[in-house]
Amino acid sequence: MRASDRSEIVISPDDTCDIRITVLAESECDKYPAKQHARRVAAKLGASDGLIYLAGKPTRNWGDSDQQRPFRQRRYFYYLSGVDEADCHLTYDIRNDILTLYVPIISLREAIYMGPTLSVDEAQQRYDIDCAYHYDALKRDMADWIDRYNKDAPVYILHGTQAPDIPLENIRLDERSLLPAMDAAREIKDGYEIRMIREANKISGLAHRRILENIHRMSNEGEIEGLFLDICVSHGAKNQAYGTIAGSGPNAAVLHYVKNNEPLRGRQLVCIDAGAEWNCYASDVTRTIPLGQDWPSEHAKDIYAIVEEMQEECIKRVKQGVRYRELNELAHVIAIRGLQKLGILNDGTVDEIRQSGASAVFFPHGLGHHVGLEVHDVSAQPITASDLAGGRYREFVPTMSTPLLQEGMVITIEPGIYFNKLALENARTLSLSKYINFDRVNQYLPIGGVRIEDDLLVTRTGYENLTTAPKGKEMLEIIRRCGN
Repeated sequence: MRASDRSEIVISPDDTCDIRITVLAESECDKYPAKQHARRVAAKLGASDGLIYLAGKPTRNWGDSDQQRPFRQRRYFYYLSGVDEADCHLTYDIRNDILTLYVPIISLREAIYMGPTLSVDEAQQRYDIDCAYHYDALKRDMADWIDRYNKDAPVYILHGTQAPDIPLENIRLDERSLLPAMDAAREIKDGYEIRMIREANKISGLAHRRILENIHRMSNEGEIEGLFLDICVSHGAKNQAYGTIAGSGPNAAVLHYVKNNEPLRGRQLVCIDAGAEWNCYASDVTRTIPLGQDWPSEHAKDIYAIVEEMQEECIKRVKQGVRYRELNELAHVIAIRGLQKLGILNDGTVDEIRQSGASAVFFPHGLGHHVGLEVHDVSAQPITASDLAGGRYREFVPTMSTPLLQEGMVITIEPGIYFNKLALENARTLSLSKYINFDRVNQYLPIGGVRIEDDLLVTRTGYENLTTAPKGKEMLEIIRRCGN
């Protein structure tokens, strides 16, 4: 009898008790929730019938080479399967609620060279699926489903290029509905997904901390990238959510700088944007740190303080029901006021400067994005948008057309201020140039840029900050302590 079967259980000292404790294996209690995700997608489709078909990432060699490209599973496939193996296929029969995985048949020669791949029995035990078969059963099973149900319900596919490899003459396909349904389903993270993102952030935090402890010994951007990867791989996170950015000096003003090959000497700051991946789930973390035991200049300290205020004020307002675009606008208002105090922006009210697009010269990207199976994860609607379009800065964008934050979303808050020479040269040619003091700007060019980024889980009443990497005062304390 289970304790939950009775509201009260009275045990006498004379009673004989037979107590048994059953501990489920981790694979049984913490499987990737594939069936839950499949049902969620079906609900977003608004469909009670139909067959969802997804193809996993096939094995591919580099062009003109016998060497395989690094494998990265298609994220939509992973969302409905939890399978991070090549050459697999998946179907979900909505009416009968049957999720079926098809695994490749591997030759003895391939097994000797590459090791055995996923077997049918292993797939059945490891994954939250109903059936597992070899790939050669796919055509038979799909033909059977088509004969039974396709007249009244379609086969849902993501793209025309990912249609099932069977004769298509009499198949009723829907290649428009599945993608938006999956985007909407992936927007809200469940408990399993949140645990994966939290673990990715934990490892990223360890790597960022190790960089702080060793930055005084480093002489090149490449050493920063190398140490970050070393810590991540040694903690089981072999894959990164995106290419590591370690931009020092002027390189910190290049938003997606990935060369990471220049010396640190003579530069004030380094912007490190690096995040580990855990079981295909991303983290996204940015820290900007001084290349010394203290701020190298008042200019650098002042810009960091503005960005820090931008982030802190936006983070404290995160909760369900908040319109994210309004946080984006708040970040611009704080940036404008801060840059006005420094004499970088002038001759206008905050509203005038914002509507002109002048603040976007220094803060050209959105405040953040969703995080999940992709570092820039999908959603039903974008929560914000960049102010830079086609090399021109857009005027103020009204907030009412953008969606609200919902409980279970994981988003970034990543404000920044940059002194990018190309952006500033372009700004001189625009009408917004009247708001910018270019002589004053020149004094800040050596800083490059400052960006601070955390990953936030939206809750009903607030948020949970999933990012553990040190920043602000804690960051400086580590640098000073380890630099002595």
